Amino acid sequence: MQKKTPLNKKRKSGFRVLSLNLLLYFSPPPAPARPFSSDRRASHLRSLRLASFLSLQCRTLSLPSLLRGISPSFITPSLRTMNHQESQKLEKVNPLEMRDTDFIERGDIDGLDDNHDQDEHSESSQSHQAVDESDSSEDEVAPRNTIGDVPLEWYKDEKHIGYDIAGKKIRKKERQDKLDSFLTNADDSKNWRKIYDEYNDEEVELTKEETKLIRKLLKGKAPHAEFGPYAPYVDWFKWDDAKHPLSNAPEPKRRFIPSKWESKKVVQYVRAIRKGLIKFDQPKEEPRFYLLWGDDSSSADRTKHLAYIPPPKPKLPGHEESYNPSLEYIPTQEEINSYQLMYEEDRPKFIPKRFTSFRSIPAYENAIKDSFERCLDLYLCPRMRKKHINIDPESLKPKLPNKKDLRPYPVTCYLEYRGHEGAVLSVSVEPSGQWIASGSKDGTVRIWEVESGRCLRVWEIGEAVTHVAWNPLPELPVLAVSAGADVLLLNTGFGNEEEQKKIKELLHIGTPTSSDDSDDMSSFLSWFQDEKHDCIGLRHYRTVSSVEWHRKGDYLSTVMPAGESKAILIHQLSKKLTQRFPFKLHGLPVSSVFHPTRSIFFIATKKNVRVYDLVKQKLIKKLETQLREVSSIAVHPAGDNVIVGSKEGKLCWFDMDLSSKPYKTLKCHPKDITNVAFHRSYPLFASCSDDCTAYVFHGMVYADLNQNPLIVPLEILRGHTNSDGRGVMDCKFHPRQPWLFTAAADSSIKLYCH
Repeated sequence: MQKKTPLNKKRKSGFRVLSLNLLLYFSPPPAPARPFSSDRRASHLRSLRLASFLSLQCRTLSLPSLLRGISPSFITPSLRTMNHQESQKLEKVNPLEMRDTDFIERGDIDGLDDNHDQDEHSESSQSHQAVDESDSSEDEVAPRNTIGDVPLEWYKDEKHIGYDIAGKKIRKKERQDKLDSFLTNADDSKNWRKIYDEYNDEEVELTKEETKLIRKLLKGKAPHAEFGPYAPYVDWFKWDDAKHPLSNAPEPKRRFIPSKWESKKVVQYVRAIRKGLIKFDQPKEEPRFYLLWGDDSSSADRTKHLAYIPPPKPKLPGHEESYNPSLEYIPTQEEINSYQLMYEEDRPKFIPKRFTSFRSIPAYENAIKDSFERCLDLYLCPRMRKKHINIDPESLKPKLPNKKDLRPYPVTCYLEYRGHEGAVLSVSVEPSGQWIASGSKDGTVRIWEVESGRCLRVWEIGEAVTHVAWNPLPELPVLAVSAGADVLLLNTGFGNEEEQKKIKELLHIGTPTSSDDSDDMSSFLSWFQDEKHDCIGLRHYRTVSSVEWHRKGDYLSTVMPAGESKAILIHQLSKKLTQRFPFKLHGLPVSSVFHPTRSIFFIATKKNVRVYDLVKQKLIKKLETQLREVSSIAVHPAGDNVIVGSKEGKLCWFDMDLSSKPYKTLKCHPKDITNVAFHRSYPLFASCSDDCTAYVFHGMVYADLNQNPLIVPLEILRGHTNSDGRGVMDCKFHPRQPWLFTAAADSSIKLYCH
């Protein structure tokens, strides 16, 4: 025994160290300041019991036997990974522990009494019971990862993750292919509960309680019902036997003397009240008098409530309700008998009577009935609030410049040209402004001198002249006249000898020719030489309504409303050629106009205006007039604005850079608009109508694209008379002066000057 004594001491000292290490591992953290809850107190007691159990077992048992006696749920992750071979290695390290283990297994007792062993077994059984009842989620499953705090990136390209106690690699689980994992997850209804634990290389399925806990935490709510968001206050200061407060400093002097800052503030308030800067609420004064027949809606108390609608006032009594009305209000017996034959709704409610004195006036027999009906009207009849806006009508008018600032523009009739016997349907001004040409329903074409008004030349066409148009080139004084289905190009005789020689050569063809186009046009158009008027003509197969020249003077277009696909033709004067318009016409054409500067062609149908590019041969834009029927069209000299007249008296201004819809729609004429025109140099445009008037407008187009055109109505020109329901048929501006020529159905032409 004396030899074993030092060994026993050594053994006891080694187990004493082991017990201290285990106590440190299993011991709970330091107690918090606030008191424990019931679950926390139970967990704390279980940890203390386990620590005491391990300290007792460490006195007699070896490490392997000690680990066999502890429940697996309480073994630490590092100790749980030890297998049987590892435990044998540990036993080989300390033979004394092995011998002690065999000694205990044989049932021998080494210096310990039975009572002490019974106490130890009872405590161990209690600890085992506590272990079985444990519900700690941290001790249920041991982590597979044994690398500690080493970053997982170090094992990213490795096939293992950590090492066990024996030093062997812990293999990673084989990951499924992404396609296979997707198919398996699609069939798994609990897939949304599974979370991949990268640290331990495994999938963890959350329970319902855990998902509820996570949702509550994400929403910022309490995790469970026993959670206390407000911890009880712990008073750390002990007030027992306290003779002095926390601070024994004397009271400052400022607490005993009046504040200077407050006195300054009071002085400021007093001065503000005296000056009237601060006003107090005045008490409400009840009115001493009130209107007997006043409207309740004017009262301030009623108007504060938005839902309050004042009841309608009953009709005030008049002369009929008087006890002594005039004789004219008293009906005769015949009228009273006629009342009986009327419907009850139309019968008068009260028949006036005459009494000589107040004493003879009886009580009103319908007093209760009328009061009851009045109450029903107030209670059951629906009422609606009508908002009356007090707006000055002058403020609604647009701010327009003064007419005096927009001068010059035509105002008065200066000259009248008379000579036609029928209605003058068209008028045209020579490019220099010295001569004008007119076509009448009497079948004549006349040329007038502008300044004197004398008729210079007359052509007898023999058919109503619907349109005349002067060539825009001053060196080529040729007049295009449309009469029926023929278009004649007349030589006016102006110009010098060289110009006349050139014109005669131009207006001469040897034989009738037609277009050399792919399709044969001789069936519906032919060029011919007119010997009667010494000119050339174009014979169409339908009636021509309008003729328009190109700015170069070599091309002209004709419009045949009944021509269907061949309704618009373009003719070349120098080559005597004609070509059909290469686009499909959507609707009946009314008029056509060439662009003043570019190769663009405008076609006005009854509903829309289509803009074509003749070089690229494509549709550029479609202007939607929103009118019942278009009657005329004119293009601004700059080419970006168009005005369209209609047969309903409306005038539309289009800004093609702005939109395809009208910029302004002016309802100026009560009857049909027959023609519209732009001035070549002044910011003026005009419209004429069958109401025998012509309207002159100021239309300024700015170079700045951010500024819209300015449209101002200037003057209404009157003077023509109505003839067969027709008024002013055509209007044209002078090319250089702000003058306007109007041709009317009363067979007169008027010149309006500024």
